[in-house]
Amino acid sequence: MAFIFYVTQIQFDFGAIKLLKQECERVGISKPLIVTDPGVKAAGVLQKALDALPGMAYAVFDQTPSNPTEAAVRAAADVYRAQGCDGLIAVGGGSAIDCAKGVAIAATHEGPLTHYATIEGGSPRITDRAAPLIAVPTTSGTGSEVARGAIIIVDDHRKLGFHSWHLVPKAAICDPELTFGLPAKLTAATGMDAIAHCMETFMSAAINPPADGIALDGLERGWANIERATRDGSDRQARFNLMSASMQGAMAFQKGLGCVHSLSHSLGGVDPRLHHGTLNAMFLPAVVRFNAETASVQKDRRLERMAHAMGLASAGDIPDAIRDMNARLGLPAGLAEMGVQRDWFDRIIHGALADHCHKTNPREASARDYEEMLATSL
Repeated sequence: MAFIFYVTQIQFDFGAIKLLKQECERVGISKPLIVTDPGVKAAGVLQKALDALPGMAYAVFDQTPSNPTEAAVRAAADVYRAQGCDGLIAVGGGSAIDCAKGVAIAATHEGPLTHYATIEGGSPRITDRAAPLIAVPTTSGTGSEVARGAIIIVDDHRKLGFHSWHLVPKAAICDPELTFGLPAKLTAATGMDAIAHCMETFMSAAINPPADGIALDGLERGWANIERATRDGSDRQARFNLMSASMQGAMAFQKGLGCVHSLSHSLGGVDPRLHHGTLNAMFLPAVVRFNAETASVQKDRRLERMAHAMGLASAGDIPDAIRDMNARLGLPAGLAEMGVQRDWFDRIIHGALADHCHKTNPREASARDYEEMLATSL
């Protein structure tokens, strides 16, 4: 049986940040903890959010690391409780939003965070006590503002997923103006993350026709606009479409993702300095080739439909087109350029096989399959 759920209230437009106080009042947040990171604060984007909260009391946690950790979640949850907050506002990329989702659990539920991880059977343990969250994305990548999941590096160094409909933000405020100052390399990496979401979820065998339509449209928008947004960060149309592609990818990936993400989650746990979106860009060509012979992918002509959305002549052109796009965007040519070592493979494969995205790939991957994908992507 297919379960289809769409999803949360979204304010999407240039200048939408001005609606932040209105959304707090709508969802019943009177004193939010604002979760962000040093880069967002330094860029002046945090101040734009604060300016949109006239007369409201708030607290700020601005130390989210580039890959959110259980330690950061604990520190933010301590501020939440000490300041008497009753809700959360995440201002930033996927790291800040996922950190805030971790706080939504940790500040309202007992026990260690790992108790609530998906692969530990923790999803049913996340209840409606989770703190309400409003998400304000400042990149166009993870789409966490409209998703039920968070990815957090826990104390034992595993990079784990946390999934519950109680973690879906009560509101998403998608303001493309907040991405105008995003550096070119981060625009490229987060944009490829959004494209990976659209592609992987479209290839998934799970039945969700609305998600398929949303993903395919998101892919078309993202692919057509990522170069323009990277080249000219103030291109309004490109920024609008790239933010929409990010949002759409996450609206769709309730279907599930696949080997791209099982590998990037695992490798991100092995070396937390590696950027998740960049890793997805590195793995996409190999995983598309791996999935090409899958019965469900062939039956529904999924690669052909993706190729059409990307403006390509045939499905066989997709892997090389992704590599060419990565090169034009200034992303690495492969994992080796990012410092990944072949002797890491066993640890990466072990984590990928245990990852929550492993089982939703349209073709089941063995340890040897993962080794081949890693070698091809190196």
